[in-house]
Amino acid sequence: MTLADTDTAPRLLVVDDESELCALLAEYFGRHGFVVRTAPDAAVARQLVAESLPDLAILDVNMPGENGLSLARWMRDTHPRIGLVMLTTAGEAVDRIVGLELGADDYLPKPFETRELLARARALLRRLGGQAAPATAAPAVAAAPLAAAPGRRVAFGSCQLDIDERRLIGADGAEVAITAAEFDLLALFARHPNRPLNRDQIMEQAHNRGWDVFDRSIDLRIMRLRRKIERNPDKPEVIKTVRNVGYVYVPAPH
Repeated sequence: MTLADTDTAPRLLVVDDESELCALLAEYFGRHGFVVRTAPDAAVARQLVAESLPDLAILDVNMPGENGLSLARWMRDTHPRIGLVMLTTAGEAVDRIVGLELGADDYLPKPFETRELLARARALLRRLGGQAAPATAAPAVAAAPLAAAPGRRVAFGSCQLDIDERRLIGADGAEVAITAAEFDLLALFARHPNRPLNRDQIMEQAHNRGWDVFDRSIDLRIMRLRRKIERNPDKPEVIKTVRNVGYVYVPAPH
C-alpha cells in the first residue's frame, strides 16, 4: 500500500485484550485495504482516538478494567460519526441489547468468521460514507424555515433529515447526533411515508440482514429515535407502532 493509498484507506481501530485476536484482525483487515491500529484496553484506545480519529472501531465488550460498553458510550458521545461494531460472548443477549441502546451500529458474537466481520465492516462504512444512498427519496415535507443548506430534507417532527449530507437537524438548526444505523432507518421511513413496515422489511432494507424473533435492535433504535424527534416519546406521533406489524412514519400534514 502506497502513502497515497493510506490517505484514502479506511481507518480501523480494534480494541480487545486478546493479543492474538488483535494481531489476526490487523493482518486480515490490512490485507483488505484497511489501515489498522489495535489497543489492548480502553485507556490505550482513548489515546489512539485522540491521536487519529478512526472511521470504524471494533470493540470487545468483556475487557478487564473499563469494558467495551463504557468505551462505546464515550465514543458515541464524543465522536458520533465513528462506526461501532461490538464483539460479544455468544449468547450474551443483554450485552448486545445494551450495546445497541448505547449507540453501537452492529454486533457480532464470538467466535466469528473474519469474512463476516469484514463484510459487516464494509457495509457499515458504505452507510457512513453515503455510498449506498437511496435511488429515490420522499419529497421534503413543509416545515418551519431552517438555516439554508444544500440537499433534500424530510421532516420528522420538529427535526429535518438531510438525505444528501446524512444529518438530522433540530428545530434550532443544530445537528442532532445520530448513528449510521439510525440514519438508515430514518431514510427508509422517508422513502415509505404512511406505509407500515414490518421488522423483516426494516432489517433487510435498512440494515442488510435478517431479523429473528429475539432480535430487539429495531425496537431499541426506534426508542432512541423517538427520544430525539417526538414531542412526547411515550405518545409517538411521527413514528407510530402498528400492532402485530411493525412501524409507520406519519409525516405532518401540509
